[in-house]
Amino acid sequence: CHGRAFLRTQHPAHGIARSARRRAFWPPTRWHVVGTDARVPAVEYAPRDPSASALYAVVGEHVESFLAEAARMRDGQSLPRFVEDEFRGFLRCGFLAGGFARFRCTGCTTERLVAFSCKGRGFCPSCGGRRMAERAAHLVDHVLPDVPVRQWVLTLPYRLRYVLAWRHDLCRRVARILHGAIERHLRTWAQAHGVAHPRGGGVAVLQRFGGSVNLNVHVHALLLDGVFARAAGGGLRFHAAPAPSSTDVAEVLATIVPRVRALLTRHDLDEDDASDPGDASPVLADWAATSVEGLVGAGAARRRPTRLGAAAIATSHAQAPCHAQWEGFDLHAGVRVPAGQRDRLERVCRYALRPPLAEERITTTPDGDVAVHLRRPWGDGTTHLVFEPKAFLARLAVLVPRPRVNLVLYHGVLAPRAAWRREVVATEAPQATGVPPADQSAAEPACTASLHRGWRWADLMRRVFAVDVLACPRCGGRLRLIATLDASGVTRRILGHLGFSTEVPLPKAPRAPPGLDDWAS
Repeated sequence: CHGRAFLRTQHPAHGIARSARRRAFWPPTRWHVVGTDARVPAVEYAPRDPSASALYAVVGEHVESFLAEAARMRDGQSLPRFVEDEFRGFLRCGFLAGGFARFRCTGCTTERLVAFSCKGRGFCPSCGGRRMAERAAHLVDHVLPDVPVRQWVLTLPYRLRYVLAWRHDLCRRVARILHGAIERHLRTWAQAHGVAHPRGGGVAVLQRFGGSVNLNVHVHALLLDGVFARAAGGGLRFHAAPAPSSTDVAEVLATIVPRVRALLTRHDLDEDDASDPGDASPVLADWAATSVEGLVGAGAARRRPTRLGAAAIATSHAQAPCHAQWEGFDLHAGVRVPAGQRDRLERVCRYALRPPLAEERITTTPDGDVAVHLRRPWGDGTTHLVFEPKAFLARLAVLVPRPRVNLVLYHGVLAPRAAWRREVVATEAPQATGVPPADQSAAEPACTASLHRGWRWADLMRRVFAVDVLACPRCGGRLRLIATLDASGVTRRILGHLGFSTEVPLPKAPRAPPGLDDWAS
């Protein structure tokens, strides 16, 4: 048999500094890692394979050629750094070789490795899904009170979407105009019914995308469907408003449109102004203008993407209730969540906060093109749009928001410094699920995760999918976080010892430049 000296050289920590070795491996344990031991029974949770999605395959295959051609299109002025970082971060998202968190069972020492995410804000379905679930849980548990909530959706004219895609300051003001017009309508109703000094509030979400992965800046506003007012006893009382009629919605829209146009005039802009974004990033500006119009390609080669589908669908042209249109502006207020329906409210919040893409919507054709499945068939029967890969990547590029841009805004009594906010916001802890929160000791409160701004991964998985990812599949005990390791020598040694890949797959090298008019799909 081998001596001790030889056996020490076979341990994955051999050759690693003692301090790093202690952080990564202490206390000593047998390596029963979930997914590598045949005796481990099947569990409901299984880590995703990022390389298995069609979206990953398309980005990995074409992104380097796409970025290289983008740099050549405008005399070397490549895409902004934050867009390139978004693509490259997506290609590392979910791979253990890029770093991971290490969990160990307190009973039988079974271990689980969970890969780090890219935390992208543009198009990553995994990170966008987590952000959606986390923010929706925060709104329901800590912001929106248990009163009726109505969703107002403001859609803007095509060229105005292009301007607002680059001017976040104007986006914020448009959201403020929307809230102000609705609150004015609610205050008028309340004062007519004898309510003194009424105040409303809500949350506005700025969405940058449409159903065809196009650039479509619009506003989802989750507003309290009524007003708060100070009661005779000194406390706040909520007065629920009746459902608005289509005439009421039209009156609100008639207030919004001139105010938005006055806002553009004050900033020396109009709906056809393209100079400001072009000066900042000409390549991205060209793609944004194409995407807003629902086209693909560049210059004279621009055209509509290929459509696939069945026969045309018969549609009614009757005006929907709580809906109004005027001069390219569209306002819809048909979704209302009654008080007490917190689960439904959370679903509405997730809808407003959803990411642009779901992985199952993306497939590839036998010719190598990208087919995007539409969430709802169009009136002409279209169910899929087909893009040439680089045209599809151009659409993804314009969806990436600029760094440090806040897409969730709070208004009225829910604004951060509102005088009544502390009395209005939701303060109840989430209901118990029957499973202890992740990594919770007996001395900690029952809602540890909800007391922090950020939610733990395991608590979100339990809340959204009802899956307890920290339940040990071997003994039923609890898995605890014992270390987080980034991409380093320690990480590679551990993964190599367990038989996992030690390197993140590299994107395919750029191809020789084709004609620049090949951007049309």
